[in-house]
Amino acid sequence: MEAKELGPQGFPELKNDTFLRAAWGQETDYTPVWCMRQAGRYLPEFRETRAAQDFFSTCRSPETCCELTLQPLRRFPLDAAIIFSDILVVPQALGMEVTMVPGKGPSFPKPLREEQDLEHLRAPKAAASELNYVFHAITLTRQQLDGRVPLIGFAGAPWTLMTYMVEGGSSSTMAQAKRWLYQRPQASHQLLGILTDTLVPYLVGQVAAGAQALQLFESHAGHLGPELFTKFALPYIRDVAKRVKAGLQEAGLAPVPMIIFAKDGHFALEELAQAGYEVVGLDWTLAPDKARKRVGKTVTLQGNLDPCALYASEEEIKRLVKQMLDDFGPQRYIANLGHGLYPDMDPEHVGAFVDAVHKHSRLLRKN
Repeated sequence: MEAKELGPQGFPELKNDTFLRAAWGQETDYTPVWCMRQAGRYLPEFRETRAAQDFFSTCRSPETCCELTLQPLRRFPLDAAIIFSDILVVPQALGMEVTMVPGKGPSFPKPLREEQDLEHLRAPKAAASELNYVFHAITLTRQQLDGRVPLIGFAGAPWTLMTYMVEGGSSSTMAQAKRWLYQRPQASHQLLGILTDTLVPYLVGQVAAGAQALQLFESHAGHLGPELFTKFALPYIRDVAKRVKAGLQEAGLAPVPMIIFAKDGHFALEELAQAGYEVVGLDWTLAPDKARKRVGKTVTLQGNLDPCALYASEEEIKRLVKQMLDDFGPQRYIANLGHGLYPDMDPEHVGAFVDAVHKHSRLLRKN
């Protein structure tokens, strides 16, 4: 057997760094592409692997997480892998009970109802150490990837995690969580602070375990208007970036690019572009050329095809991808969907999307 090229952390040498180069704003030969929820129920092999276990048991099994993370890469020439996990492992680590109800989504039997409930949460440092199973999954996956593509780690942003912890599950209005912001601003800041203090060591730990980039999901940004967002979401989003970067430096770890994805947060695009992240993810409600004008040349943009466009014919997908790539321009850009893949999508169409990005972006650079 020939000896494997090992990188600095004893991991196999990276063979395709296109995604990382784009994230850092360096020139690339083509546009890199990955998909949010690329390890998901739209793949029959995913459903088969997941059938035997409940959702959070799956998250706690490094071997299963590794297998699920690698499945989409066996099918498609994606330029990055994202670890299979869930944003709600953080509230769990803080001591809250969370179950995944089939057909309904996440459920917290005892959501946060009163300010006193915050006293029952675990200390942030202790909570971060409850998440070792995620670190094991990342290390195992990074080894199994064998340097094919970079591995992305992730977490939910403080406001988005708070919504689940207060609402007790998904909500169309976030009225209970927003009631906290208006009626209990101090307790809200306390909770958001606890979450930030947990997220920082958690994200630094992911990089120590082998993650080569990090994405922060502010999935519920759109429920806040500009004023609430500026008060209760943005400061913590900034804080996470600043403190994770400092934490990596303290731990003697090389910096990794960080991505902020604030869904429906178009009203704060300029602020997000200056929040300390190398990449700003866009949902499909933003016009790429306008977004590019608003953020300037200092950040990389990621996105933003409407996931439902994958229901279209393969010809139409090609046309939409071409339009999207023309609008974003060839550099400082990572192709993705504007949200995650849905369970009923055809894997063939996901393949058509990935191929179209690679083909058209190479043509763009020739012309």
